[in-house]
Amino acid sequence: MYPAPARHPTAAGPQPGQLKFTVADTCERIKEEFNFLQQQYHQLKMECEKLAGEKTEVQRHYVMYYEMSYGLNVEMHKQTEIAKRLNAIIAQVLPFLAQEHQQQVATAVERAKQVTISELNAIIGQQQQQGLQQLLQQIHAQQLPHGAHGAHGGPAPGLPLGPHPGLGPGGLLFGGALGAGAPPHSLLKPDLHGREPTDLATKGPSSLPDDRLVRNRTSVSPGQRDKYRTRTPEASDTKRRREDKLSHHESEGEKSDADADPDLVVDVANEDPTSPHANGAHASDVRENGDKNSASSRDRERDRERERDRPPSRSGSSSSRSTPSLKSKDLGFDAHPGVRGPPLGPNGLGIPGGKPAYSFHMNGDGQLQPVPFPNDALTGPGIPRHARQINTLAHGEVVCAVTISNPTKYVYTGGKGCVKVWDISQPGNNTPVSQLDCLQRDNYIRSVKLLPDARTLIVGGEASNLSIWDLASPTPRIKAELTSTAPACYALAISPDSKVCFSCCSDGNIAVWDLHNQSLIRQFQGHTDGASCIDISSEGTKLWTGGLDNTVRSWDLREGRQLQQHDFNSQIFSLGYCPTSDWLAVGMENSNVEVLHAVKADKYQLHLHESCVLSLKFAACGKWFVSTGKDNLLNAWRTPYGASIFQSKESSSVLSCDISGDDKYIVTGSGDKKATVYEVMY
Repeated sequence: MYPAPARHPTAAGPQPGQLKFTVADTCERIKEEFNFLQQQYHQLKMECEKLAGEKTEVQRHYVMYYEMSYGLNVEMHKQTEIAKRLNAIIAQVLPFLAQEHQQQVATAVERAKQVTISELNAIIGQQQQQGLQQLLQQIHAQQLPHGAHGAHGGPAPGLPLGPHPGLGPGGLLFGGALGAGAPPHSLLKPDLHGREPTDLATKGPSSLPDDRLVRNRTSVSPGQRDKYRTRTPEASDTKRRREDKLSHHESEGEKSDADADPDLVVDVANEDPTSPHANGAHASDVRENGDKNSASSRDRERDRERERDRPPSRSGSSSSRSTPSLKSKDLGFDAHPGVRGPPLGPNGLGIPGGKPAYSFHMNGDGQLQPVPFPNDALTGPGIPRHARQINTLAHGEVVCAVTISNPTKYVYTGGKGCVKVWDISQPGNNTPVSQLDCLQRDNYIRSVKLLPDARTLIVGGEASNLSIWDLASPTPRIKAELTSTAPACYALAISPDSKVCFSCCSDGNIAVWDLHNQSLIRQFQGHTDGASCIDISSEGTKLWTGGLDNTVRSWDLREGRQLQQHDFNSQIFSLGYCPTSDWLAVGMENSNVEVLHAVKADKYQLHLHESCVLSLKFAACGKWFVSTGKDNLLNAWRTPYGASIFQSKESSSVLSCDISGDDKYIVTGSGDKKATVYEVMY
């Protein structure tokens, strides 16, 4: 119907308006296009190199500002601690002044508390200008005899006159943090790649390892933490400190890592150069709440004076969030550990004529009152007299987790990448009977839990998976792994019927696992930072969790919902629920142990620790519990009012602890790469 179009032009030649290119013309056009593209390529390459250089410069500025921010943050905590101690000193001295002077001092203190930032900056600016003028005058006077001053009497050429360009016109907010021309102290520089669990929080859960937990702790905080949290330092890893705070933080942290919260980092360095107490020795001077009549009390007062005169330790954390990390998921920074003041009474004063009390009851109005201990506080059935060290287990790495089998025969110690099994039923046996390689070789194990039948071990730590070990086979083997979306697990709990496992995750969730089907049942969501510690009621209906968000929460396991929330002013690194009554003990980054009633508004506050409390465990009888801390101490307390039963000092931060099912043995894991076994004496 339609004429078919011609496929080829006719031989008559090209149509009008068409151009005919020869091969040479085509090659020339291709050559021009190639040169044009090559020119564009070179231009884009130069722009890319320029952008790469700008990126490097921005990164350099970022690191510089990060270090400055970190230094200012540490300085802020230092100045805050100094202000608290000065306030405590004022409160102690105030009663000795005349009445009119007391009123003047009280008015001045209140005025100081109301100073605004603008006033503070104005004062600091004046001080900086005055200091700079004095410095220039001194330099000018020193240089005059040598003729080194400028021709017009000005400062020597090259002398920096203004503040650091990165600090802005206002100068430093905190004097002395990064003074002009003065390099920051090495302790103020964060370890961006630390992964050893030596002090959370640790990240973290700070910091929950070398400086967690804390960091910390923050959550530190507790690994990719700083959120601290969390919390374990190694020269090539970043943010393992915040945990105190878990790693505690680093675990505690003091006891985390690039995957855990930096608020949980733990400093396992020995912070107290004085010789430790003999193992199992009674700390008789702390048994009476505010008594100062015994010779041992006077000796302790003399020791306290020596502590105050001794220069501060240089091994402070940078966690944690630990354990729970320097979140901040900031690690608890003690600017002057040698001059820590004793606890104060409700009016800010110690007990007149006696040693300051260490146990306080908090009434409904939040007022603290020293606790008068009953006559049977340290006597009666089930109350130990002291603990005697019977064995030292040289694990070879920082021991962040320990547990004891029931019946008492084996001790399991968790360190870097492995769990070692020790037979303590044979005296003098210092060689592990087996080694369970878990997680990855460079990741610290934060929690180990035995099922009641002692045939299955569950291991969690700085990895997204939990390992389930079959201990009944001729050679222990992994029979299953539980994989979580969180980068780290800080603590574990097992239901009384052994059917369910609960894991505290660095993202703040509580994962609930079916151990029979090896599957995730649900997640409890509530903590806004890493969940650092956990315990379950003896009947298995209620769960308690603590986090680097400064909260303790309880959960109804039958209905799967949150029941209560208790808010604190410090990151939570450890907790334990009494198996025989409704008392919950909480160990915190600020060195306090608080014992609160689960139903009534009843609370006790205990003050014997000098640094963050990294682990806590109730005895099976419920009449006493133990706590350990970054201050190298193992403290045993009477439930619930906290009378000190005994105290033992180790040579490094004590990151973990457990009590045997018969309440006859205590095992601790510490930063000096060993576990210690104590026999409890009744």
